Amino acid sequence: MKLRALAASALAVSSIVLSAGIAAAQPSGTDSNYIGVGIAAGATSGGQGNDDAQFGGNVQARVTMPKTPVSLRGSVLFGGDATAIMPIVTYDAPIAKNTNVYFGGGYSFVTDEGKNTPLGNQSSPVVTLGAESQVANNVIVYGDAKWGIDAYRNSDADAVSFQTGLGYRF
Repeated sequence: MKLRALAASALAVSSIVLSAGIAAAQPSGTDSNYIGVGIAAGATSGGQGNDDAQFGGNVQARVTMPKTPVSLRGSVLFGGDATAIMPIVTYDAPIAKNTNVYFGGGYSFVTDEGKNTPLGNQSSPVVTLGAESQVANNVIVYGDAKWGIDAYRNSDADAVSFQTGLGYRF
């Protein structure tokens, strides 16, 4: 009887210790709010005149939602003859200490429809996939791809743009 009790106690203690070790091994990611600047490179063309891929810049920001894996993001892509302004909601998943991958969607509002941006030339739904990492006390490195669905005027083409930059954590 004492042997069974000892075995059950050992099993209970070992499961608690092992589960604590597994929980401690889970990546912590980053919950940093930041604003950053960088480059944006359009990778597609709509196939019509005056809708070539554009190279430019970006301003991106992230605001986390407390106690959830969701963030509100804003992105501005400029270059070409217009600007694309995007409110985006993402799901953030930690993959390493101070590092997340994120996936989400929103809408791209083009300031001057028919004029080029790194993400097409007309307003459209947008999907994003990216990663971010806090590399110093107040410094975040980020990079993502944005996919604008039906993002060219007079074309069924989608747009793709790649962004990278440095952010200031606040």
